Amino acid sequence: MVPVGGAVLGMSGDMVIPLYDNDPFEAPFRPYVTWSLIALNLLAFFAELASPDTEALTSTWGVTPVAITSAPVVASVHAYATLFTGMFLHGGWLHLLGNMIYLQIFGDDIEEALGRGRFLLFYLLSGLGAALVYIASNPSSATPMIGASGAIAGVLAAYLMLKPCAKVTILVFYRVIRLRAMWAIGLWAALQLLDFMFADGGDDVAYSAHFGGLLAGAFLFFILRPSHVAFFECLEGDAP
Repeated sequence: MVPVGGAVLGMSGDMVIPLYDNDPFEAPFRPYVTWSLIALNLLAFFAELASPDTEALTSTWGVTPVAITSAPVVASVHAYATLFTGMFLHGGWLHLLGNMIYLQIFGDDIEEALGRGRFLLFYLLSGLGAALVYIASNPSSATPMIGASGAIAGVLAAYLMLKPCAKVTILVFYRVIRLRAMWAIGLWAALQLLDFMFADGGDDVAYSAHFGGLLAGAFLFFILRPSHVAFFECLEGDAP
């Protein structure tokens, strides 16, 4: 359920749900940062459930553009803090689980490529980039934005730059299919564009922030990537 008056960042509402990527049962690398981020999102959601007024909590800790853009000189410290706190709040179980599935499947690869410290920085700055694009596209909006998918969109952009040929099994329109990452992530991005162009505003999804996260993630992966990590790695022997 979406909080009343809230704009959400959700990955699963497009009917494109990843199930696993190239090696679902082989995990020599332990993605502690990815697991910790998932745990933090779960803890934040349980705090929302325990709150006597979820709408007030969302308004207080979600990203509200007008709280930042309308300040005479500079916004309050609290308003700036919401640029980060908002990415740990969610509008319901489906919203939360959809985002965490994406983070679990794609986040471990990017954490392994960047290293744990750089990955944490990458994730938070991708979420920040998504929030800033949302604010820029809605500077006078009093609607708080919540959700992790701005940061996760950054993870998707990095995965596309790292492993465009990796096979990803997805559930799309209730059918299980296996595609290269370039097509699976491209399909998600195409659906975002269509929703952004034709949505009537009734689904409360902040599509502009998804694009902000994609752009931020691509830029950040380019500058944070260690020199030994190659761009556009294609796996030999994969079928088209």
